[in-house]
Amino acid sequence: MSIRRWYRDFNELIMFQHSVFSLPFIFIAMIVSADGWFGWRLLLLGVIAAVSARNFAMLVNRYLDRDIDRLNPRTKNRPSVDGRFSATQMRLLIILNALVFIVTAYAINTLAFALSIPILAILGGYSWFKRFSPMAHIVLGLSLGLAPIAGVVAVEGTITMWSLMLALGVTFWVAGFDLLYSLQDMEFDKEAGLFSIPSRYGSGCTMLLARIFHALAVLFWLFFTATAGLGFFAWVAVLAAALMLAYEHRLVSADFRKIDRAFFTVNGYLGFLFLLFIIIDRSLS
Repeated sequence: MSIRRWYRDFNELIMFQHSVFSLPFIFIAMIVSADGWFGWRLLLLGVIAAVSARNFAMLVNRYLDRDIDRLNPRTKNRPSVDGRFSATQMRLLIILNALVFIVTAYAINTLAFALSIPILAILGGYSWFKRFSPMAHIVLGLSLGLAPIAGVVAVEGTITMWSLMLALGVTFWVAGFDLLYSLQDMEFDKEAGLFSIPSRYGSGCTMLLARIFHALAVLFWLFFTATAGLGFFAWVAVLAAALMLAYEHRLVSADFRKIDRAFFTVNGYLGFLFLLFIIIDRSLS
């Protein structure tokens, strides 16, 4: 197998493009914590930590879900199922990414290193939760909500109140769009006995709960902006995020076939737009 083909298959396995959801909020926390530029060293370490942590989480998910993915028409051609990556290869990749994350955390500071194992435990928990609890959506949200906390820990070696507000916003944002994304597998989840909220409570309840989660996300982002003492453009960032989430719900409620567009496009742009406004805000402060 050529290196190019292996990389293509690996990218399909871990869905690297999904990193756009957490990376902007790590950098938002680092910028706010440093009140501007935080240095090239932390930039490099932050990227390595974020990528290895996300790779670990995705690989654990793919490894544990092989039995489920094999039966789902939407996922039966994933590299973890069709033989392109064996169980042994995935276990090795899981261990490798965990080690990279732990070593990187050690290079950042003492608190980051102390939190590295608990963070990995949370990141790997999502696949277990969806087999016995509807709280899996929240666990996934929390997995990405750890990103801004990691960012402030990297810069300050402590956890601030505003970073908790930012993290809670990310948690409910991700949990909300995961609810919408799960609508695609509602019927399969029922047959497989999985505990997704759509399969247990139906599409109407799921849509309502996703709206509530996203309203909470906006509320916590407002708290973040206030407690961090940010300026005008940070408030604009929250307003822009609220409008984008409203558009996302309009897309999905009109046509479930637009879930992918809402999931990838709207949410992908949301994080980067939020980051851009925070950079402008800190540059002008």
